[in-house]
Amino acid sequence: MGEVVYNSIGKSYNRNRAADNRVLHTIKTLLDLPAGSLIADVGAGTGNYSNALADIGYTVNAIEPSEKMRYQATPNSNVTWISGFAESIPLPDKSVDGVIVVLALHHFSSIQNAAKEMHRICPDGPIVIFTLDPREGKVPWFKDYFPTIYQQDFITFKSIDVVSGLIAVDKRWSKTIKRFPLPHDLSDKNMYSAWREPERYLDKTFRQNTSGFALASSSVVEKGIALLQKDLETGEWDRKHGFLREQEYFDAGFRFIKCVLPQPPMA
Repeated sequence: MGEVVYNSIGKSYNRNRAADNRVLHTIKTLLDLPAGSLIADVGAGTGNYSNALADIGYTVNAIEPSEKMRYQATPNSNVTWISGFAESIPLPDKSVDGVIVVLALHHFSSIQNAAKEMHRICPDGPIVIFTLDPREGKVPWFKDYFPTIYQQDFITFKSIDVVSGLIAVDKRWSKTIKRFPLPHDLSDKNMYSAWREPERYLDKTFRQNTSGFALASSSVVEKGIALLQKDLETGEWDRKHGFLREQEYFDAGFRFIKCVLPQPPMA
């Protein structure tokens, strides 16, 4: 699914989906690897996080099936681009020091097969996943205007417990879950990032650079946009949700998962 989706929505992806420093910092902390380590970024998109990791000292193999996304990537001497799918990663066994997947897991055709591949290329981990579980977050006002899109996320995104179990595979692997409430000024503008700036949903480019909107029917999107625009014009949205404009964070259910095979204590 990922290649088809991003070949259609990827034309202006870099305008809205820039790497966010707070996401990057969390990835770096969870990887807990020294500079110079080789990281596989699986489902790398246009390489925003591949380049960000490269810029702080890592070497990155960026794995991405969509030609349109790879074409938009900014060249970086420390990033090697590879056309490939998560379920069949074109890298040798035991070839990387760590693996990351940033908001791409829901596009994999099989998380189980992807997990086997990630274990093959990085048999001890760490494997760091950034994903969404709407079951874990607060119910957003977004649901009132785009209920079909919101409900689809409960189908598209598996629960954190299921995902962490599939990625860890082996009970010997440890699993760490870390909450990531969305800051109001997130630079990686995913579908829920405009939680305190509803006017942004009126921007077609913003909507098109998120898979939730890109996959939704035009009638569903247009109905929600018309209602939202009316409520913004009449002040109804602010009467109900205006308090959010003063908040710094909103927990929409975004979570980091780290899976790693703990090393035995030294004698």
